[in-house]
Amino acid sequence: MNEDILVKAATIARGLAIDAITACKSGHLGLPLGAAEIGAVLFGDSLSMNPRIPDWINRDRFVLSAGHGSMFLYAWLHLSGYDVSLQDVKEFRTLHSKTPGHPEFGETAGVESTTGPLGQGIGNSVGMAVAAKKTAEKFNTAEHTIVDHHVICLAGDGCIQEGIAAEASAFAGHFGLDNLILIFDSNDVTLDATAEATQSEDTALRYQSYGWDAATIDGHDIDAVHTAVTEAKANDNGKPKLIIAKTLIGKGIEEVAGTFKAHGEAGVNYAEKARAGLGLPEETFFVSEKVKTFFAERKQELASKYNKWLDNYNAWKATNPNLASLLESAQNKEPEDVDRLLASIPEADTEKSIATRVAGGHVINALASELPLLITGSADLFGSTKNYINDGGDFTRDNAGGRNFRFGIREHAMGAIVNGIAYHGIFTASGATFTTFADYMRPSLRLSALAKLPNFHIFTHDSVAVGQDGPTHQPVEVVSALRLIPGMDVVRPADPEETAGAFVAALERKDGPTSIVLSRQGVPPLNSIPVEDRRRGILKGAYIARKEVGELNVILLSNGAELQHTLTAAEELGVGARVVSIPSFERFERQSNDYKESVLPTACRKRVAIEAGVSDIWHKYVGLDGTVIGINRFGLSADGGLVLRELGITAESVVTAARNLQ
Repeated sequence: MNEDILVKAATIARGLAIDAITACKSGHLGLPLGAAEIGAVLFGDSLSMNPRIPDWINRDRFVLSAGHGSMFLYAWLHLSGYDVSLQDVKEFRTLHSKTPGHPEFGETAGVESTTGPLGQGIGNSVGMAVAAKKTAEKFNTAEHTIVDHHVICLAGDGCIQEGIAAEASAFAGHFGLDNLILIFDSNDVTLDATAEATQSEDTALRYQSYGWDAATIDGHDIDAVHTAVTEAKANDNGKPKLIIAKTLIGKGIEEVAGTFKAHGEAGVNYAEKARAGLGLPEETFFVSEKVKTFFAERKQELASKYNKWLDNYNAWKATNPNLASLLESAQNKEPEDVDRLLASIPEADTEKSIATRVAGGHVINALASELPLLITGSADLFGSTKNYINDGGDFTRDNAGGRNFRFGIREHAMGAIVNGIAYHGIFTASGATFTTFADYMRPSLRLSALAKLPNFHIFTHDSVAVGQDGPTHQPVEVVSALRLIPGMDVVRPADPEETAGAFVAALERKDGPTSIVLSRQGVPPLNSIPVEDRRRGILKGAYIARKEVGELNVILLSNGAELQHTLTAAEELGVGARVVSIPSFERFERQSNDYKESVLPTACRKRVAIEAGVSDIWHKYVGLDGTVIGINRFGLSADGGLVLRELGITAESVVTAARNLQ
């Protein structure tokens, strides 16, 4: 380690942050200045990476959980040779730049996850560490180790305070993720005040109680940071590592350093003086030739180390062609064979009513036999969500090969961990809980959509039919709320065959997440609709479940457990009634205009929709002339069937509404 040049590099990184934030008059100076020595050690020495191949499977993952400090990351990505130019740094926080206000996955080379909502990066890092453990177990052999990287996360007081950090950290400690290193930029300041105004805990003791190792260091001491990271990476004792780095927020701008004013851009008022105090020239966005040379040489050294790994990988590939094919297919996000997946799912019993959550359990087990990288978990609810992979075993500290995750009662962390597994890029992960608890994980759901992650979420107990548990557990508004997340597919199947299509639809999608919403109560098999129509129709989001046999005069729309009511109502309404199953608004909207017109012809304006939830979102399909039967109130504590009838979710309500339109 060249300590002298790393000290110089830290100064250069501080200057870049000051200049970029001053130029746009927006941003957060505190962390980039306060944690500069940490960045120098990581990017100048400790991280195993290859800037020329930023998606190298065996790179160390660095996650900036405190995403508001994004100029920290952009400065170090630029200096270490990633595809982040000095011009990109100058365009910080400008329209369509590679350097947005908070790091965004897929937009900038070297950004491993979309962070900003505090604590999410900690959860993502836990998921990445899980995925790294599983990838090593699945693909390493006795002769060749191709995966042995670490996950390093930098977080601040805000991240540590957020509840998601507690959930994710407890999970990491329990499951022994010793490939995870969390560096806590402990500067004793939050946005509004000094940290003592809101916290008095001993963070080291808290993490030790979770099952972590914890060490406290001077975050401005290059040697101390290097020693701590080196020892953490070398220690595979079954414990994740917390490094509490004591730092001075805004270091280098004496007027605000160490105060909450340093958190944001207040320090730009003193930029010129600060640059002079740091020994930087008048030239802004300055990078010295010595620092350029150092990182150019390091980039070459990293490339050489990568080439040695590549030789080992090619030897592994030659002796393990099937494993190599599986790994590369996952890395390349190759499309699924939909026909094969559908064919692998046995047809359901045509006589028996079952809940779609039960059907979902049958489906995920059939698919797990076809897809060895499919994994799943539940927030202490496997017995209710039914998504346990029967022969997959549990993921534990002693069994990284387990395909089932017991997340505990930690929905918020579950969402972020599933996202982290998706960011890692090899396994297809899902998590499950009751629909009403989706709000506990909404920030993670939102970020999965923003980052276009190909994971899926299983939400059961989808309506007031939950029954005696009462309105606290009856999610009248949650399904529509999920539909409002841009980029989130929501699929609510009506029976076991539609459920088969729902899971295949989720697996088919590679450019974003899917929420599968399933019933607690039994639903009848809809035998009047051909099996292929139910399975493949759901892939298009909507399809004709019952076609009129006379002149079309009314369209009945529904999904989930309420589709049965529209089919019953159509029989009473006669030959001119069409029934449309629309389990996924989002998938339907992606179809061609011709297909959408064939399903919902604009000429027929008499339309009735029914769903056991809030009604507003359905008006886009029934129009001004149509009617929506829904539940625009909280539910009731009673037998589920009685609650549905009491609130008007019946075939009779559909018939009455349709006749009132005529």
